[in-house]
Amino acid sequence: MSRRLSGLPRRQRLIGLWLLLSGISIFGGATFALWLDTLFQPRGIARLVLWAGCFSGGGTIFLVGLLLERQLFTPLRHLQVQLARLVANPDARDDYPPEGWLRALGPDLVRVREAWRSDRSRLATAHTEGARSAARIRQELETLLQVLDTPLLLCDHHRRILLFNQAAETLFEDHASLGLGKRLEALLPAVSLQHALGQLPANGAPREVLVPSGERWLLATLRRVPGSHGETMLTLIDTTAAWTSEMGARAELLDGLPRLRRHGASLTSAADALSALPEGAGEMRRRLERVIAEESQALGEDIDGLSSLVERMQQEGERLIPLWSNDLWASLNERLPTTRQLTAVGMPAWLKGDASALLALLGSLLDTLASTLGDVSLEGEVRLGNRRVYLDLIWKGKPLAESRLGEWQQQRLEALPFTPRVADVLHQHDSDVWSLADDDGQHARLRLPFHAAGRVGAPRPTLPPRPEFHDFGIADLPAPDAELAARPLRALEVVAFDTETTGLELRRGDTVISIGACRVVNARLLASETFDLYVDPGKPIPPASTAIHGITDDAVTGAPPLSVALPRFRDYVGDAVLLAHNAAFDLLALQSPGAGIALDMPILDTLLISRALDASLDGHDLDSLAERYDLSFPPGTRHTALGDARVTAELWLSLLPRLEARGIDTLEKALALQHSALSKEDACAS
Repeated sequence: MSRRLSGLPRRQRLIGLWLLLSGISIFGGATFALWLDTLFQPRGIARLVLWAGCFSGGGTIFLVGLLLERQLFTPLRHLQVQLARLVANPDARDDYPPEGWLRALGPDLVRVREAWRSDRSRLATAHTEGARSAARIRQELETLLQVLDTPLLLCDHHRRILLFNQAAETLFEDHASLGLGKRLEALLPAVSLQHALGQLPANGAPREVLVPSGERWLLATLRRVPGSHGETMLTLIDTTAAWTSEMGARAELLDGLPRLRRHGASLTSAADALSALPEGAGEMRRRLERVIAEESQALGEDIDGLSSLVERMQQEGERLIPLWSNDLWASLNERLPTTRQLTAVGMPAWLKGDASALLALLGSLLDTLASTLGDVSLEGEVRLGNRRVYLDLIWKGKPLAESRLGEWQQQRLEALPFTPRVADVLHQHDSDVWSLADDDGQHARLRLPFHAAGRVGAPRPTLPPRPEFHDFGIADLPAPDAELAARPLRALEVVAFDTETTGLELRRGDTVISIGACRVVNARLLASETFDLYVDPGKPIPPASTAIHGITDDAVTGAPPLSVALPRFRDYVGDAVLLAHNAAFDLLALQSPGAGIALDMPILDTLLISRALDASLDGHDLDSLAERYDLSFPPGTRHTALGDARVTAELWLSLLPRLEARGIDTLEKALALQHSALSKEDACAS
């Protein structure tokens, strides 16, 4: 959202002063000429000279000012803009060649720019050979990170994350504390892990520790990287299923075994005593028979319980994982010849199974169907039942005979370890198989029931490769607990953010409808580690606001309110410094009365910094600065919270070299410079 600050820029004040002086001089000259004309009543040339002389002062001031503006002041402003752009980016385009009285500087400026670029080119060429090997290693590392299925983290001696892979990103999905430069204890706060990290041997010997993470248990294997500066590698395995099984069904099974032994011992003793009784011991015989009956009943109940426990163990087995039915059909078709492809119909669903075992089982089943039914087209359909998912194979014809299904269940699956029977795989999945006719009387199907997985919706698409999985330069940054004010600007972790609101009158009820943010770590924009969230304002969005940012009432339907969104944003920020353009407006939007979450960290404002650096230039709104520093908004991202936040982050990186050139290289100095611009109302905000 836009908001214009009061007051005029300095240049407009100077122009106003020049026009005022010119007007006063011309008016005074006209008044003086009229007085002299009335007093002396000159004629002809004398009268013309009198009026021209009286107007000469004001006219001279106006013409000299106009000449200076066109020949000196405007060229100087253009030269300032071009130099600022070159400092931020030596490869920036040249839109402002020297003009006016500075035109002679054109060849010199071109020579300086070309020499600068030539020096950079030669330096880059000199580094190419040495960097080629490093680039190849980096590419191989990134490829390895993308395909590695085991979640992996690498931390420096301050326990900041230097590297993670896509598997770790998937494991900690929607966890705000996963990101380059963030602290490991914010991601995995277990005391046992922190203690284990402090006790790691330097020779790289592994240590294992079981770590809770939300409702999961992770087995973390820790290794100190030999020869490093204290870097530690963590590999993580989700052992929730195994732990649950160990502490649940398996524990109950172990507790039940002594009872079975007691029942067996009691039955054996009672049977032996009963067989040794003499004739006529009727009362004792009845007692022993009663004991045998009671123990038999208890034994039967315990055996039923044992059966239920075994079923639970099968369901909790580590190899039974959630499978998306469409993926299962696609994998099956990859193994089949083109003439026997299976057609998936109906709605897909999640089921629990062992993927490799099910593929072998279905492949064997298709072979059996082909040998029994001949060359028929098959369809695969998934139907939902009560806590079950039914996997159906459909063909045109009659159902399969039970005897044929029985023969198939005795077949061995040679593709699996230990060559289990089909019946064994079905038993592993607590499943069965039967054939039935459809209601239309023309089709039949073969049905296999499986346990439903507790998931809904299609699986997320595979994440594309991205370059922000590692930054080893983080290890060279100051310690996280070092004094923040004295920290170099390039060493800051910065979160650039922006908001969109229902309107500009925040003190009269307008509120946030969108929050967007991205992170800058080690002077590098992490374009993929973003925060982008709609917020339910609790009231209709005015059409005039929708026309600016494009957010409608339907878009925020179901979005969390600000009281829920703000803590999520605070978790995303972590220990970072905030950055915004016209931060006062966005902070007021987020820190409304009753927000409950304080954003009390230091805040940098690119608007104020730009005003302090270039007080003589007009236009410090986001669009003007993006044009000045050759930054661009991707199509459709202007006036979106995340789009504006990204350009604000890029603007900050463009301002960094200019700040450093003036000796402003720490947060404390940047905040002081920013504060100096608070009283200068010579820009507009956006």
